[in-house]
Amino acid sequence: MSNSIHQFQVEDTTGAIVDLKKYAGKVLLVVNTASKCGFTPQLKDMEELYAEYKDQGLEVLAFPSNDFAGQEPLEGEAIAQFCVTKYEASYPIFNKIKVKGKEVHPLYDFLSDKSKNGKVSSTPKWNFHKYLVDKEGKVVDYYLSITNPTSGKVKKAIEKLL
Repeated sequence: MSNSIHQFQVEDTTGAIVDLKKYAGKVLLVVNTASKCGFTPQLKDMEELYAEYKDQGLEVLAFPSNDFAGQEPLEGEAIAQFCVTKYEASYPIFNKIKVKGKEVHPLYDFLSDKSKNGKVSSTPKWNFHKYLVDKEGKVVDYYLSITNPTSGKVKKAIEKLL
């Protein structure tokens, strides 16, 4: 489990602790999001992807972050409300976290460091950086912000894991 995402706990937008073990057996697309970014419309694409594959075992996990140009000014439930109201998001949205730097959340420290996850070294350079995680919680790949979640490249990779 030490090289699995399932070892971590995170907070949902109400502050409740969520054990990522609950996603064991699911393919995950983990995305750092922001409500005031040029890539923010990807929230709708994330929902489209989730709707297409959730019944086959995909979970899209949104982790809002204010690490890039202050593009996530909202807090807690206001973030979830924004995503649901504006982009009809039904996937899990978590509390705002740090995805880089000295105060990086342990989950993102793991996701971005090959010596910890065993597969990729890729720290988010901007909002909407995506990590693909297999059913065992192992990091398989990552996609830069410019890669749309509904792109053929992402869908093919997900389909291989489902």
